[in-house]
Amino acid sequence: MVKTIARDELVKMRAADQKVKVVDVLPRESYEQEHIQGAISLPLGEIDENAAGLLNKEETIVVYCASFECQASTKAAEKLQALGYKKALDYKGGLKDYKEGNLPLEGSLHQGTGKAACAAC
Repeated sequence: MVKTIARDELVKMRAADQKVKVVDVLPRESYEQEHIQGAISLPLGEIDENAAGLLNKEETIVVYCASFECQASTKAAEKLQALGYKKALDYKGGLKDYKEGNLPLEGSLHQGTGKAACAAC
């Protein structure tokens, strides 16, 4: 069974400098446009072949996709658990929920001066 994590929990973990790897499982084009600050890109279809090179089985991993309606993060967490990543958590709210919290994002849509660049969000 996949454990989930809420936005507030993720923010607290990161603020406390807990070791957590945030993973965007959306297509790479989406990641390049916009992603959670500090997240890495590992599209759902690449998990089986690329997880070992990017992730440590001992670290906490938080996967996310587009929103509550998107199921990619749940599928990604299930795949990771099947591969032996026992601390894989599903951030079901995803990018949409994170944006609604006015939290820092990166990517081509956010180049420039921070908040001014996010006015289009």
